[in-house]
Amino acid sequence: MAALKGKIVLITGASRGIGAATARHFAQAGARLGLVARSAGPLEALAAEVGATALPGDVADPAVLADAVARMMADHGRLDVLINNAGVIEPIARMHEVDAEAWGRAIDITLKGAFNGFRAALPVMRGQGGGTILTIGSGAAYNALEGWSAYCTAKAGAMMLTRVADQESRGAGIRAISLSPGTVATDMQSAIRDSGINPVSRLDWSSHIPPEWPARALAWMCTPAADPWLGKEISLRDDEIRRRVGLIA
Repeated sequence: MAALKGKIVLITGASRGIGAATARHFAQAGARLGLVARSAGPLEALAAEVGATALPGDVADPAVLADAVARMMADHGRLDVLINNAGVIEPIARMHEVDAEAWGRAIDITLKGAFNGFRAALPVMRGQGGGTILTIGSGAAYNALEGWSAYCTAKAGAMMLTRVADQESRGAGIRAISLSPGTVATDMQSAIRDSGINPVSRLDWSSHIPPEWPARALAWMCTPAADPWLGKEISLRDDEIRRRVGLIA
């Protein structure tokens, strides 16, 4: 956690779930935070709690993340870490039944939102000589799941964004890594359970990890210890990773 002290960090999807847990963990470590989310009320309450800057907005809009990065630069003079966390699981429906507009909206948030984060952060990070961009991935990027066509597609695309960013910008000091957290006890997991579609919806709640675990993993990923995974995805299902992060003995 000492490595985060004084670091300038921007987190998307920060009003709840993994994003909120990450904001609390990074704030405790001494990072200086900007928080982005659509839910202005919960976002502002969390920002007040942890001493962060609330930046309400929709990551699907490129201007929102461009403005958020500009605000961090104006306030702090640099941006050390971007965490592309914003994403949605809905719509959960089979492809022949899903609403096309809702499907496109999920792509706008989960995939285009990640791209908008990369697009806004990369120029300033390259200009300052380096930075870290961490994106929340998923096993759904590699495994087709019934009812999750939008989510699987978006997460597969987001993984490719990490790979491309690494190929294009590692030489400029950019550390791009994805984190697949596994199933996490959040509101998203509640929506999955309520859908009743595919085996994930039938997992016992006790099998899901707490959101504090991916938060701690993201903090570890900001250090050189995670450099072997540049341009790749780290799976929090892996017991060896859990040991490295300090989650298990």
